[in-house]
Amino acid sequence: MVRGMTTPTLSPDQAEAWDALAECFGAAGVDLIAEEIHPPQPGKGRVMAVIGKAGSGKTLMLSEITRALREAGVDVISADYEGRRRRDRRTVAILAPTNKAAFVLRMRGVPATTIHRIIYSPVYDPEYERIAEWLAGEGTRPGSESLIAAGLTDEALDRAKAFYDQHASIPGALAAAGLRGSDFIKGWKRREDGLDIGLVDEASMLDEKQFDDLREIFPVLVLFGDPAQLAPVGQSGEMVFDRLAPAQRLMLSRIHRQADDSPILDLAHALADDSLTFDGFERMVREAARRDPRVIWAERVESDLLARSPVLVWRNVTRIRLIHAFRAAHGAPGDALLPGEPLICDGLELPLKHRKKRIDLEARGLIKGAQVVYLGPGRKPGFSRLHVIGAEEPRLSAASIVKIEMPDAEEPFIPYAAGMGAAFLHGAAVTIHKAQGSQWPDVQVFAPDISAAAWSNRTEAGIPLWKRLAYVAITRAQERLFWVTKARLARPSRGLATDDLEVPTAVLALEAQGD
Repeated sequence: MVRGMTTPTLSPDQAEAWDALAECFGAAGVDLIAEEIHPPQPGKGRVMAVIGKAGSGKTLMLSEITRALREAGVDVISADYEGRRRRDRRTVAILAPTNKAAFVLRMRGVPATTIHRIIYSPVYDPEYERIAEWLAGEGTRPGSESLIAAGLTDEALDRAKAFYDQHASIPGALAAAGLRGSDFIKGWKRREDGLDIGLVDEASMLDEKQFDDLREIFPVLVLFGDPAQLAPVGQSGEMVFDRLAPAQRLMLSRIHRQADDSPILDLAHALADDSLTFDGFERMVREAARRDPRVIWAERVESDLLARSPVLVWRNVTRIRLIHAFRAAHGAPGDALLPGEPLICDGLELPLKHRKKRIDLEARGLIKGAQVVYLGPGRKPGFSRLHVIGAEEPRLSAASIVKIEMPDAEEPFIPYAAGMGAAFLHGAAVTIHKAQGSQWPDVQVFAPDISAAAWSNRTEAGIPLWKRLAYVAITRAQERLFWVTKARLARPSRGLATDDLEVPTAVLALEAQGD
């Protein structure tokens, strides 16, 4: 184990995984023990996987590996700024399949970005390069001519530096100075040059194409995944790390509990018992609810929670009916959205000639699966003002195609339909498959759907489907789990609102400049 590492203390399985990764990095020219970097060595690429269930310490391992790599002199690559290539430079990128998963890591101090953003790299104006290099400690402070060209004052530059020193975020620093990184983008190009080390969280969500692309870019690729989660649709329950050789699969078996123990994790790990039936599991949920307020045995869906955290379901028909009930409870009109309604980005429907606009929206966090709150109509016909949850610059206006599916209707209701733009589904209810990689403080799980999966007797990779669904659904909860037992929706105690969405002052100032 790394000698200089004293805190936090690693368990035996974590220490064993750490030693194996340190050996892998050392063979690639990054010595974690001596904190030295050397030129990359020619040879075949290496893929490793750190595998464990919720609470096994995967995030701790990822965080500590990132810290050790940085202390060894490895540069963390951001999708917003990479700096100049140097012969003696070694790089690492911390990646996640979705914007929400990357946001969860950033909230834990890990500088993560999405896999999609690392595939493309922006071409920046030279003035941006000068400012970014100085913020990152790689250059001299920009002079007055550069500041004028960038639209900055000395005071604004000081604010940017103070922000960067605290958060190590180029986009955040620019926002503190009243600018956006996208203001300096001259164009985009597909990544051709490789990087050194890739650390990928939520690897259970990777499909074969993403896995192949990552292996082309990173000679050393480390996957962090949970074998109990749901595999990508169409992969027969198999995950990309399932086919790795035993020596490449580093298993974390010990469960590290919080100081006050987590009843939610207790329930998640109880699902590993082969003899546990659905009825037996529900009895465990009811008993946990009696003992601990963090587990709630609920006989109806709480509509007040749906505006910010969707109810998790298995079947699409359930999702559509709950969305319809949520909108009816709030008195939403049939031909428009109310400010505060939640949406889920279903992709960008833009032709090839608008590639730069597509990449710019994706760079702002508007990627498939992103959680969005509708703020109101934009200034242009067909545009919507939106708040992208978890984005560094959350407020934007985009051409929108909003699809709201209706019960017993083949075609969705479309209140807004620009000729092209970002497509959205309503976000009051989400399938458990699409919820992977996301977490919310409060999570409602629609138990009748889990029961239906149990009655179906379906399995996935040899595991009853209901157990996989229940495991993924309940581990989305950070603080409270609502186990909803009946198909009922409680009346909302308040109307929809947007005043709870925190936005940096600089972003508000930029938003005021127009769509």
